Parts: sequence; C-alpha cells; structure tokens
Amino acid sequence: MQTHHESPLGQGTPWPIWALGALLLLTLAAVAWQSRIGGGPVAQETASVQWQRSLRFEDRPNGDIAVIDAASQREVARFQGEQGFLRGSLRALARERQRRGLGPQAPFELTGHVDGRVTLRDTATGQRIALESFGPTNSAVFSQLQWAR
Repeated sequence: MQTHHESPLGQGTPWPIWALGALLLLTLAAVAWQSRIGGGPVAQETASVQWQRSLRFEDRPNGDIAVIDAASQREVARFQGEQGFLRGSLRALARERQRRGLGPQAPFELTGHVDGRVTLRDTATGQRIALESFGPTNSAVFSQLQWAR
C-alpha cells in the first residue's frame, strides 16, 4: 500500500494561496517601513524639545550638499562625498514632495528631544524621519547641524 503525503505548501497548493501569502508579506514590509520612516508611536512625539532648527538642503553642481539656515539664508554646513545616509534620508522626503507637486522652498525642521531622539520633519508634507532609528552614527550626521554656524 502506497500513501501519498503532500506538504502543506507543496505542488498542490493553488496559486491564490501563494498570492495571498505574498500580499501579506508585502503588507507587513510596508507597515514596518512606514513605522521606521514615520518615527514610531505617538507617545514619543510628545517628548520635550531640547533644540530645533529650520534648514534647507541644496545640491551643488560639484555634488556637495549645502545646508542653509532657513532664518538667515546663510550656508551653515557643506557635506562632500558620498554621504549615503544623508542623501538617502533627504531623497525619501524629496520624493514625497515631488509626488505632491511641491517644490524645494519649504525648510526641513531638525529637532533634538530631551530623551536624545533626533527627528527630521518636512514642513511641506508633514513627513517625519526618526533619525535615531538608524543608529547613533547615522543620527549624528544630522545632530551635528545643531551647532553649525
């Protein structure tokens, strides 16, 4: 007597089950990504602000990124080279502006909280990146702009 045991996700699994599984995984990945970009729970948003600065970031012809203080319109810092985390963070926020048909004029708001968190918020779209979520080294790239003159 021969018995045939098929695994639950073997050849006999219909394609709609696979499609639903893939959709579930995609949904979970999207939620995880949004919570990382969104900055986490609302309770953290109420932490007291220790410092705040309005900045604009401009690409220069030589590939540098100039950091402009929104109040004084003076360049306060310049980033040279690859700057992967800085460029990636700004690109994510700029993509949302572009999607909404907004230009680069509105400043970004860099905020340091008393609990050590640092956030970058786009004043044009309301999008926020919790920079501490990416580790202290990456967060420090933006934190140093607190003192840039």
